[in-house]
Amino acid sequence: MQLKLDIRRTLTARSDRVKCVDLHPTEPWMLVSLYNGKIHVWNHQNQQLIKTFEVCSSPVRAGKFIARKNWIITGSDDYRITVFNYNTLERQHVVDAHMDYIRCLAVHPTLPIVLSGSDDMTIKMWNWDKNWACQKVFDGHSHYVMQIVFNPKDNNTFASASLDKTIKIWQLASSIPNFTLEGHVNGINCLDYTHAGEKPYLISGADDRLVKIWDYQNRSCVQSLDGHTKNISAVAFHPELPIIITGSEDGTVKIWNANTYSLENTLNYGLERAWTICCLKGSNMVGIGFDDGCVMIRLGKEDPTFSMDEGGKIVWIKHSEMQMINLKQLAIEDIKDGERLNLSVKGDTKSCEVFANTLAHNSNGRYVAVCGEGEYIIYTAMALRNKAYGSALEFVWGIEPEDFAIRESATTVKVFQKLTKEKKSFKPELGADGIYGGTLLGVRSANHLTFYAWDTLELVRRIEIQPKGVFWGGNGEMVAITTEESFYVLKYNASVVAEASEEGRAEDGYEDAFEVVGEVAENVKTATWVGDCFIYSNSLNRLNYYVGGEIVTISHLDRPHYILGYIPRDNRIYLCDKELNVLSYSLHLSVLDFETSVMRKDIQNAQQLLPTIPQSYYTKIAHFLEKQGFVSQALSVSTDPDHKFDLALQLSKLDLAVELAREIGSDQKWQQLADCSILSGRLDLAEKCYEATQDFGALLVLSSSSGNLDKVSKLAEVAHRARKFNVAFTAYLLTQQNLKALNILVETNKLPDAAFFARTYLPSEVPRVTQLWKAEQQKTNAKVAQGIADPSEYTNLFPSFEESLRWERVDATFSFGHAVCTMVGRWSFVFTDVSRSHL
Repeated sequence: MQLKLDIRRTLTARSDRVKCVDLHPTEPWMLVSLYNGKIHVWNHQNQQLIKTFEVCSSPVRAGKFIARKNWIITGSDDYRITVFNYNTLERQHVVDAHMDYIRCLAVHPTLPIVLSGSDDMTIKMWNWDKNWACQKVFDGHSHYVMQIVFNPKDNNTFASASLDKTIKIWQLASSIPNFTLEGHVNGINCLDYTHAGEKPYLISGADDRLVKIWDYQNRSCVQSLDGHTKNISAVAFHPELPIIITGSEDGTVKIWNANTYSLENTLNYGLERAWTICCLKGSNMVGIGFDDGCVMIRLGKEDPTFSMDEGGKIVWIKHSEMQMINLKQLAIEDIKDGERLNLSVKGDTKSCEVFANTLAHNSNGRYVAVCGEGEYIIYTAMALRNKAYGSALEFVWGIEPEDFAIRESATTVKVFQKLTKEKKSFKPELGADGIYGGTLLGVRSANHLTFYAWDTLELVRRIEIQPKGVFWGGNGEMVAITTEESFYVLKYNASVVAEASEEGRAEDGYEDAFEVVGEVAENVKTATWVGDCFIYSNSLNRLNYYVGGEIVTISHLDRPHYILGYIPRDNRIYLCDKELNVLSYSLHLSVLDFETSVMRKDIQNAQQLLPTIPQSYYTKIAHFLEKQGFVSQALSVSTDPDHKFDLALQLSKLDLAVELAREIGSDQKWQQLADCSILSGRLDLAEKCYEATQDFGALLVLSSSSGNLDKVSKLAEVAHRARKFNVAFTAYLLTQQNLKALNILVETNKLPDAAFFARTYLPSEVPRVTQLWKAEQQKTNAKVAQGIADPSEYTNLFPSFEESLRWERVDATFSFGHAVCTMVGRWSFVFTDVSRSHL
């Protein structure tokens, strides 16, 4: 069966002939060495050319990243090795390396060493820590050296391919080859070592149009791959997938199964001859160079293949090997949130017999099933012994430990009991593009998800949706259906389905079988259930959980992680990354149980659980209770004064809110409390709140609205001392303390206003204020100052001035109501003098 790898092209860039490509280990960059002497660096995520520079006027046949030095190193037909800083593009070093064209470069993974191979038939070792000194010359080939590759399993060993039809294996310590592999009848252009497994293999491609796989320990050819019609120019063992990739001058790139050596796929992008292939460890990305440009493709899924049972036993597949880890070996008290766990593989690893697309434990954790390459294999979880196998495109476990279903084809689904006994085979009405396990058997078709009962295969419900995943809760009631844009949380009403008659089932099943609990616009990557809490990682690299309509963020992750599962005894959720590094976060089970009980309206059980919850979680629980409408209970639980204050206001417990406001000491809290006090008719309490914050404007409104002149008068004095002149002026005016009001205008240098105010209310003060005004104006504009008339000097200009002086002496206190206060906003007041013509 074929591997059925999904192949997606992520970049196509046309250019001059590409002689070499390399991938940066951490940045999304592809280095392209061109025949025209230039270097291009592409960002294969956004398809942008981010760097370009000229090395020389001759072809650049080799180019490599040295990420630990921020370098690009090139070998070209000018016989030189050139070093560039890829951040500044500064040429940092040039080495006159060979007597002929430089065909290839190889960078040691840890040492400061670069190997170069040339048409002068030599290999040279350069040390950049010693000013690029040539430390050794490896001489042994009788023709051009076409490629050099370090052995990933032994970095002190490397292999070289030459047009002399041989492969030579070398040690860094010796300039003489260890041994030579011969078998090609024409020159060898390329080679690569296998990265995974224990097989001591390397691969070579030659001008005889053959690809050969060699056992370098036995020094023998174990397989020849025949399929290309012209010279083989590039070969690669993929470091993560069980495939071999070959490129040829016939313009095609072929993908072979590394286990069976069968041809999986042939790619032709119409860019003429293929010259180079580069894979990156830890990634499924592959860069390919052609005559007319380069291509970047992604092979298969990059998500790791793993499964963990409820007890913490992890099984994962890494490089086609099944490995087991037991989290019981960890000391829980030493685990810190977000830190990588130091884990060791339990026992011997087992080679997986198929390339696994999925891996899953059954409900009791006794068995684990692998599915891939059109086959499934069921292993015992303890010893990984084969228990059952068969043909299947997909495999899912049922609710009973030994029940499962397989998707045999796009039209047929089979259900099995007791691991081997076939119960029933059926053809879903709308086809079967995918299947999902759980409480019900889910079958995905083009635009629908259909649920069937496991025992009878009766149609339960058909939903119009394009699901990406279906996650059932452990209690069998809650289910989350994820799509590319959002996820839906449903509650399965098993009792409704059990009591319904066959006649009550519509064409799409039982309408009341599911109840929609919630919809959230988030792209879920991986997920699990704990009670009624749905824990998930999303496309934004956040670890969240959803319960009762509320989303709680557990952590922000720095890169994609995948949920392994939740272990109740540890009160922790475990995750892993692409490299299968495991980390965890604290998530107390009693908190989740409490929230589940609240969701089920089982308040009595929730109260019994509360003492088992650490107090550090109380405020978090209080927020949850508040959102569910249990405000009084939230107030009794919360330990956060700010939150308790808000809850007290919601419950109109103003006296408690006063105590909390004193504890918090925030003006904002006093303002909130004052507003609530006014709404509740507690003006005395509102006054205390405004006094606590020295909100003189609000105090003026309260005191003036109540007609309490004593309070207004006292407020005027306090506001004046606090230099709140606007409030003080208004309060003085309201209490007929006109002289003090006038003095505020003088004090604040509002002399024109003071003059007109005195003319209206205190005519006897007009000469004093006028003189002050003229003196101030004299400083800036003497002509204007001369135009200001003093009534005591120019009585002819003020015919009613004497009368106004008499009225001031007769009665200095007009009616309080003669000053009309008009509120503008909350802070400013405009006072309008009432005409006195009626007096």
